[in-house]
Amino acid sequence: MNQNKTPNNREDKANKILTVIGAVLCVILIPILIVNCTLIVKSLVNKEDVPDFGGFLPLIVLTDSMYPEIKSGDLIFCKTVEAEEVNEGDVISFFDPAGNGSAVVTHKVERIENENGKLSFITKGINNNTEDRLPVPADNLVGKYIDFRIPGAGNVALFMQSTAGLIVCVILPMVAFVAYDIIRRKMYEKTKGNDMQVLMAELESLKAQKAAEEKAKADEEKAALMAELEALRAEKAAKEAEKKDD
Repeated sequence: MNQNKTPNNREDKANKILTVIGAVLCVILIPILIVNCTLIVKSLVNKEDVPDFGGFLPLIVLTDSMYPEIKSGDLIFCKTVEAEEVNEGDVISFFDPAGNGSAVVTHKVERIENENGKLSFITKGINNNTEDRLPVPADNLVGKYIDFRIPGAGNVALFMQSTAGLIVCVILPMVAFVAYDIIRRKMYEKTKGNDMQVLMAELESLKAQKAAEEKAKADEEKAALMAELEALRAEKAAKEAEKKDD
């Protein structure tokens, strides 16, 4: 019994470690998968808008125009708002009116202009010396920065979009998860088999012990019967001897 406890403890510890690893992979991969799938579907359905998740937009910063508040390589989060909700001093993301129509810029609102009921924003990168060349029409507004960023996560997101990133961040974790499940099942079956062997050995031991006890009891009863029989024979012989003497 003592020899079986150490291997079982080791296997239980290994199972617990693998279970924790699998849980961590699920916690990390499942939300990423859900968010990515949602963003991909929305980007395919409406190619003219920046895809959002529940009204929030993750954006990758590619320049240091907002340094040090926002740095290149950061992953920032904006919230979709109406143009009327934007105030001077807010940081907004918008389709660059001086760009190709798809580039998104995140800058600070210096002033808000209203010409004939049409809002536009005068913006500037806090690390730039001058304001942006063109006003930003309200229709170009993507969202307002919610002052939450993950430093360096933008570089990770860009890497994940590459072939190498797809292999490292998606394929390898999936393979690792499948391998973990296979190993876990095998270890469980092995542990279960070992436990069954231990139980069978204990059962055989109990059977042998019971058989030995029953044999010993039978031998004792037989010896007692034989002794009683010998006593009866001796008593009978003694009585017969007395009759002859008479």
